Amino acid sequence: MNIKILQRALNVSPFQRKIIVIIIRLNMNTPIPIIDVFAGPGGLGEGFSSLISDNGQPIFKIRLSIEKDDYAHKTLQLRAFFRQFAPKNMPSEYYEYLKGEISKETLFQKYPRQFAMAQNEAWKIELGMKNREVVKKRIGEELKGVTNWVLIGGPPCQAYSLVGRSRIRGKNKRKYREDRRHHLYKEYLQILSDHQPSVFIMENVKGLLSSKRVRTENTFELILSDLKHPNKAMLTGTNSSLSYKLFSLSQKYLPGKDFAPKDFVIRSEEYEIPQARHRVIIFGIREDLFKSTPDVLKKKSQRVTINDVIDDLPKLRSGLSKGDDSPEKWLNAILAIENAIWKDAVSDKIAETLDSELKKVNAKLSRGAAFIATSKRPRKHVGWYVDSKLKGICNHESRSHIPDDLRRYFFAAIFARVNRRSPTLSDFPKVLLPNHKNVTEALSGSKFNDRFRVQLRGKPSTTVVSHISKDGHYYIHYDPTQCRSLSVREAARLQTFPDNYFFEGNRTQQYHQVGNAVPPLLAKKIATIVYKVLNSSNHV
Repeated sequence: MNIKILQRALNVSPFQRKIIVIIIRLNMNTPIPIIDVFAGPGGLGEGFSSLISDNGQPIFKIRLSIEKDDYAHKTLQLRAFFRQFAPKNMPSEYYEYLKGEISKETLFQKYPRQFAMAQNEAWKIELGMKNREVVKKRIGEELKGVTNWVLIGGPPCQAYSLVGRSRIRGKNKRKYREDRRHHLYKEYLQILSDHQPSVFIMENVKGLLSSKRVRTENTFELILSDLKHPNKAMLTGTNSSLSYKLFSLSQKYLPGKDFAPKDFVIRSEEYEIPQARHRVIIFGIREDLFKSTPDVLKKKSQRVTINDVIDDLPKLRSGLSKGDDSPEKWLNAILAIENAIWKDAVSDKIAETLDSELKKVNAKLSRGAAFIATSKRPRKHVGWYVDSKLKGICNHESRSHIPDDLRRYFFAAIFARVNRRSPTLSDFPKVLLPNHKNVTEALSGSKFNDRFRVQLRGKPSTTVVSHISKDGHYYIHYDPTQCRSLSVREAARLQTFPDNYFFEGNRTQQYHQVGNAVPPLLAKKIATIVYKVLNSSNHV
């Protein structure tokens, strides 16, 4: 509530005072608009949308979430439909769809008004030069003249990531220099220039800090300069004075001192996210609205670990990707380790643990399903993850692996348990190593030496990235008896998506969406800081 307005209200007639108070209350109950660009499956938007006021009303409301990928858009649309209902009024048909009992068409036909609103909110379109005018018009229509709103999102990050740059440059250096993904942030700038939001949140990969547009120009410094003065950067706009002050969310601003590039890096594990995800996040405040230095995220000394959030999920066995898959053949592929010659090459402790865990391998385990009924709950963030109406888990299915990989996964999980670190290729018995040229190169130190990475029990996971959709080698479950990579739901738990957040598409497409997202629980913490800034201005 704006105290200055109330103070002025004391000097008017009782009738005028009532009118002013009514206007203020209406304003307080009107959610602040959000425009979410490059939205992916909606992690940032979910975090902002979940922030609730003391009177139980949402503080922010997504007016548009813009995404070009078909399956991510379908996920956004379903979640937009979900948000049309208050939690206590969530229709049973939503859960029936998640359980596979009804089709999505049946669900949407049952609630046509809410579906129409979801269709309007989730917009499938590619941001770029050819669509700039239609995007500009549509955003203007959705904002309806509101000046106090928030822009969130970030351009696709492959061209900025260290791995992405390595792959692209390795194939074609000219292609790397001309990659349009270097310039997608300008679509973000265009929206800033056209619509001048009060604040913005821009997210990208840590590799952005070392990216070079050309040999001597640092991409990050150029982006910071452009974000401060978007009209100047785009050579557009009528407000030549439009400028933004840029802030870190991890380091407090000190007057007269500029932020170092590393200050914009958010280490998610420091803020109760069960994942060591390090990302650049920039908080921009329109300079004419800047009143005071914004808060920063509060660090927590105790880490939330991977097992804190996935140990409750039903155990699964992996499948066999070559030949027939059956529980018996899966079991026999693993039990072949009992008589493996390479066991003589490992330490006594590893050999002893191998024998002990082999006795626990259970062929009766399920491979999972699109929905599994369960009443168990995680140790951490129960209120955030669990929806009591769901009564189960979605998107929890195992992958198939070749028999050799099963044995590698089993060994790797045992090694990690004994040594409290994931093995490098040099730690594997030679006979277990894949017969690939890049393995030989990795052993010589010229390429990645952690081809098989176990997610360690008792620690936050490593970064969940879109590459999880390709194979599971970097995401081996710490439980050797399951002998598999992480499921989509386990990856989603590490990303802090609520259990009732359903990912559309096949399993590969689901993994890709999860890996590209911002953790919603982290986004909610950011939204709290953003709201405090907006609430301190004369606009709320």
